Amino acid sequence: MVGHVTDLDSLSIEPPACDTGDNWCNAVYNLTGKHWLAASADWLVAKPLTILLILLVAFVVRAIIRRLIDRLSRVNGGSKLPALLRPLRERAPQTLGTILSERRALRAKTIGSVFKSIASLVVFGTAFMMILAELGVNLAPVLASAGILGVAIGFGAQNVVKDFLSGVFMMLEDQYGVGDVVDVGEASGTVEAVGLRITTMRDVNGTVWYVRNGEILRVGNSSQGFAVAVVDVPIGYGADVEQATDIIARVASDVTDKEPVSNDVLEPPEVLGVERVSAAEGIMLRLTVKVRPGRQWAVQRSLRARIVAAFEDAGIQGPLVRGFPSGE
Repeated sequence: MVGHVTDLDSLSIEPPACDTGDNWCNAVYNLTGKHWLAASADWLVAKPLTILLILLVAFVVRAIIRRLIDRLSRVNGGSKLPALLRPLRERAPQTLGTILSERRALRAKTIGSVFKSIASLVVFGTAFMMILAELGVNLAPVLASAGILGVAIGFGAQNVVKDFLSGVFMMLEDQYGVGDVVDVGEASGTVEAVGLRITTMRDVNGTVWYVRNGEILRVGNSSQGFAVAVVDVPIGYGADVEQATDIIARVASDVTDKEPVSNDVLEPPEVLGVERVSAAEGIMLRLTVKVRPGRQWAVQRSLRARIVAAFEDAGIQGPLVRGFPSGE
């Protein structure tokens, strides 16, 4: 009996059946002297180290890509475009100054966040597939299952995907940005935030509207490039049209040449003359001024107030109101 035990002990100290080229097996056996540990060296040491190396490389690559995107999307100040936006078309006017810089920064930051998400998905997805291959998993069924799952998720979340893609294209095409006054059909107002799924707007009454990007079919932007201040001034049928036109031209020139209105005016005002004639409104004269985007309403109010005061001083009658001449 003792002899048999001695034989087993002698067997336990025999070197394991390691492949001569398997350094991990020999190293584990030399370190521990355990046959079963040496036989499992590939799973216990080699594969975990390989997986750890894959994850480490993935994190490093992801960090490098994110830093590169941050560098490309950084606004250096002034009117210089971020490198990320240079290949893209920019619709914002160059006369916006600080607002333009803030808009560029926001647009670059948003597009950069999309690229970061895509980069993380690609890098970690590739690392996940490499880890599965290292563990000996057959990737064909996994990819087939992922494809079926992706189709199912796509059908279930198609509205979310639609909103996301619409938001991406809105950013890339620079259809509107924060601070723009837009009309999207069901709602209109000033854009407060532009996300990849939701656009936040506030109308003139202070109501905040949350509009899904995928539901926006058309966009009317009143703050892109330039705006036109249109001032319609009614006069009565007995008024001298030529005199009224001269007063409008003189007042408009005086108002637009002085601050603060002059800071918003891009071109000299233009008196178009008689716009229409009607029984209720009398004779309607029209004046237009090309102004900075978003400033047309302020300029209109200033011009309208000064023109009305000048008409009263000149004794020019307004249109009939409820069957009686104005002023009676």
